[in-house]
Amino acid sequence: MIEKVKSDLIKKGVEYLFCSFVELTGAPKAKLVPVTHLEEFAKDGAGFAGFACGDVGQGPHDPDICSVPDFRSLAILPWRKNIAWVIGNLHVNGEPWPLCPRTVLMRQLEQARNQGYVVNVGVEPEFMLLKKSDSGEFTPWDALDTLSKPCYDLRALYRNVDVMTTLLRNMQELGWDPYANDHEDANCQFEINWTYSDALTTADRHTFFKWMVRTVAEQHGLWATFMPKPFSNLTGNGAHIHLSLADEKGKNVFLDSSADLGLSQLGRWFMGGVLRHAGALSALVAPIVNSYKRLVRGAPRSGATWAPVYVTYGASNRTQMVRIPAPGRFEIRVVDGAANPYLAFAGIIAAGLDGIAQKIDPGPLNRDNLYEVPEEELLTRGIGVLPSTLAEALDALSQDSIVQGALGSAYSKEYLKVKRDEWLFHNRTVTMWELNHYLATY
Repeated sequence: MIEKVKSDLIKKGVEYLFCSFVELTGAPKAKLVPVTHLEEFAKDGAGFAGFACGDVGQGPHDPDICSVPDFRSLAILPWRKNIAWVIGNLHVNGEPWPLCPRTVLMRQLEQARNQGYVVNVGVEPEFMLLKKSDSGEFTPWDALDTLSKPCYDLRALYRNVDVMTTLLRNMQELGWDPYANDHEDANCQFEINWTYSDALTTADRHTFFKWMVRTVAEQHGLWATFMPKPFSNLTGNGAHIHLSLADEKGKNVFLDSSADLGLSQLGRWFMGGVLRHAGALSALVAPIVNSYKRLVRGAPRSGATWAPVYVTYGASNRTQMVRIPAPGRFEIRVVDGAANPYLAFAGIIAAGLDGIAQKIDPGPLNRDNLYEVPEEELLTRGIGVLPSTLAEALDALSQDSIVQGALGSAYSKEYLKVKRDEWLFHNRTVTMWELNHYLATY
């Protein structure tokens, strides 16, 4: 097989490979490997000093981690065709490393497969295009993009058409079948949608997509960010996911045309599991301090958060955590641009499978605009809310054996440690807001 991969790459003019992996945050790391050494790196993986890579659970005294490539993910760079990218799974001393996000997802997908299910996922990643001033301040790059409600604005989309069509052409060349691109709710915010795949393929493509967007933006002299809430007065960046299960023959087992909203009983149970474990899942789908400035109750200054905190579901109702936009699937709206897709998908799948095993009823359908329902009424109706800070989300994760089980005991411990350190560092950092409000007063 390796000989064929090498031969095919050489025929296509590929000279080098980025041997890549992601660490806890989802940030891609890589080594550039000549194709002439493909056999060696395909067998043993490309070696990295784990402690220098980010959060992979290693110290400076530990042996190298190696990224063993999965050639199913291989993508020849459309903008530099002599280089290909391939992501891999981490190993140490020849054994799978338990703190590898991709391995965590693959293990959870195996759990689903053992129960007869294939997990299909689509993603809607939002990002902003920015410029950086001489003073180091980031702002939306387009000085003409100033509408208070710029969503779907044709003029702003056209001014960015070179960036967008470059991305779309790249995705078409990669075979992803992109089908829509629009200007989103914030100034200089955009979204590109492509056809769903199995969860592992979508996680790989989402990882590549974020790197590709930044690369194309840089080629146009811009910065791109997927940060959940870069500006307090603008809508943040989500990464809504659409999910369904198929059986081994490819039949969508969430689809029941005779059921309410076209969602089968199995799909309802899966959704019930996601809702029950929502607090713990928040630590994975909204994984940074900044995430909780996007996840707010009520409407922020931009007019609509599009990131509801209410643990409910409904039809085409964007004021709650889960939406059923079409028969046979549902959308989870609280995932943001900082989420590591491998860990987020793994946690969601574990929660959903628990819902099926326990036959968890998701409760009544919600039809209200929950931003307008008083807090007292929400409480009376038993409508829960997501954690309001990263600390609360981590507390929920620490008490949830199902979501922790998706990560594995070693990764759960490491994840909680890393993220609690992040929260502690945040709390000990004096911000400009504090200086502006307190320095002259006290």
